[in-house]
Formats: sequence, structure tokens, C-alpha cells
Amino acid sequence: MKIDYQELILVRLGEITLKGLNRRRFEARLIQNMRYRLRDLGKFKIYQDQSRVYIEKRPQDEIEFPTREILKRIKEVFGYTSASPVRRFSNDKDLLYEQVKAYVAQLFSDGKRHTFKFETRRVDKKFPLNSYELNSDLGALVLERYPDQATVDVHQPELLIQIEIRKDIYLYHEIQPAYSGLPVGTSGKGMLLLSGGIDSPVAGFQMASRGLLLESIYFHTFPYTGDQVKQKVIDLATRISDFSGKMPLHIVDFTEIQLELNEYVPPEMMTIVMRRMMMRIADKLADQKKINCIITGESLGQVASQTVDALRATNIVVNRPVFRPLISNDKNDTINLAREIGTYETSILPYEDCCTVFVAKHPKINPSLADCEFAEQDLDIPDLVKQGLNNIETIII
Repeated sequence: MKIDYQELILVRLGEITLKGLNRRRFEARLIQNMRYRLRDLGKFKIYQDQSRVYIEKRPQDEIEFPTREILKRIKEVFGYTSASPVRRFSNDKDLLYEQVKAYVAQLFSDGKRHTFKFETRRVDKKFPLNSYELNSDLGALVLERYPDQATVDVHQPELLIQIEIRKDIYLYHEIQPAYSGLPVGTSGKGMLLLSGGIDSPVAGFQMASRGLLLESIYFHTFPYTGDQVKQKVIDLATRISDFSGKMPLHIVDFTEIQLELNEYVPPEMMTIVMRRMMMRIADKLADQKKINCIITGESLGQVASQTVDALRATNIVVNRPVFRPLISNDKNDTINLAREIGTYETSILPYEDCCTVFVAKHPKINPSLADCEFAEQDLDIPDLVKQGLNNIETIII
């Protein structure tokens, strides 16, 4: 006998629920971002109710509900804590028992032993059994039907079968964790300084998780850095865009600028002056794009250009906040996150970017502002910035 139920996905909200009067805006953006990720799968009914969002098939559609693909797509959307594939059916005691029998039959169809536990949330207090009675009855039912496979474990069960009794009944066991954060697009826009290394893609991921739309800028020094590293950066930007959505990648032809810096700047100051030049160009481009912050992958003390004095020297040349989400990270923590989000293997490909070209063996670690001004005295800074802005290739990722 076929037992009728509707398959849907239950999405649990987290930080969004603390937003008070602004909460509706965050919920609307989350739903918009989910629709965008699912756009080529078809149209779905996506709506918010209390602290949840539901994704389900529209009543008029005859297509099979693509549960697994939806879960895969929304896993890379920021703004919720977890999601579950759920069966929803009418609020009826007898129907609940039949649904549980069918559901458990699927769970134990592999013939293996499993520990399990029922957990009931009885929002509808008119339901004839309370939570304890229902958990006990259903647990006994499973033990009777699968004596050689089922064992109760109330502390750490392999299968935590959950029931929510509301206007309808919801039955599920699987919970897919999410990256939480805020929906992309709720916190403005940021300009990410993207290189081919490990750190900057992770920094972009972290700031996107705080709701920032991203644009990125990469400084290319051809032929000293070849097309392989350019493609590497494009690949990294593509992976970041899986989380952040559509992202322009601005590729600056930095060769002539870097050659001029190499000619006029003292070798020990080359790294910090190059960083200051990159920040100036990124800052002016952010002006043009109406972007209010810059994002870098810098971590305090990691390299010579990331001391407190060096960071101050680069901050002072820009007119907007510089966000450094990795500033206190241990390198291994950043590597672990890069592995988790799928950028690490691309980042470690052996193609050097412009930051490794013309670098001094003994760069100045604690440059003063006076040191920077002295090192730049023979440069036409406005002309170099203009040159960088006039030689940009933009790719929409």
C-alpha cells in the first residue's frame, strides 16, 4: 500500500533570528540566494515559517523532487545552520505509525545493525500521546520488527529519528550541517586582493560568510608570471564564487609598474612599496565600483610584509576599511579551512605569482612611514596608479 507523504527540505535558521526588525530582509535575501542556486533545477516553493525555511515542490508540478541535488546546492549558501530532507504528512496517529514503519524499513534495508533513538517534539498538545509515550511505543515497534538489527542507544545513536507534531507531522533523521553566517548581499560589497596562494581565497570565503558580495583584483606580471598562474587564480575565483555568487575578477597588468618599482625602490623596501601600490590601485578601483572595504589574506607576523608596522604602512594609503579575517590564524588552521572549502589543492600548484617576483632576500620588517616615503620619492605614484587602472582585464566569474 502506498502511503502518501510530501517530501521537502527543512532549513534551520541561526544568526538571522537575532536580527530583530531587520530579520525579514535577511530571510528574503537567503531565499533569493537559494532560488539563484536552484534556478536550473526548476521552480520550487521556498518560504519562511518561524525560524525555518522550507523548500518543496510546487503543487502544480509533476516533476520528481530532486532532494539530493538541492541539498548539495544549498550547502554552499551562507545564512542557515543545517538542513534536513523531511517527510510531511497529515496529523493523524495511525498514519504516523504507518509512516514510521515504512521509513524505518528503508533505514534498515541494508541488513546491518544500527543503534537508534526516537526524539519527538509535540507542538500540537492535542495529539493523543505525549512525547515520552510516543518515543517508547515507536522504539518498541522497531525492536519488534528488527530484533537482529536494532539496538536502542539514548546517548549517541547512529540513527536519531526525529518527529515534529505540528499542524502536520514531520519525520526525518538526516541533518546536513551548513556554514552558517549571513546571506551574501546583506552586508554590502568588498574588494578581495586575490593571489594564487592559500590565504586570500580563504579570506574571501570568510568575508562572504559575513554577507559581503565580492569583487576580486589580481596583479599579473607577465611574462615573469605566466598564463598558468593566471588560470590558477581564475580557478580559485571560480571556487570562491560557488559560495559568494557572481564575482567580477579584475586582472591588473602589473609588469611595467613592478619593473619601475624594481628600478627606483631600495631592495629592502620593495615588498612593502609593492603592497602599498597594490592597495592604492585596489582602493581607486573600489571607488569606481562603489565598494566600501578591501579584503586581504594577511596574518600577523606570517611574512615580512605582515608585521604591525608593515600593515600600518599599507593601511595608510587607502580610504576605506581593510578587513583581514585571517589576522590571528595559525597557518595550519587556514590550511585546514582551505582543504575544507576546496581551494587548497589549487593554491599549492607550483606557479608563482607577482608577490614572489623581485623580492629582496632581506626585506625591511618594521618599516616606518618615513621609510616608505623615502623609498617612493622617485616614483610618480598617481601616474602608476592610473597606469594600473587603465590596464585591467575583467572576467565575470
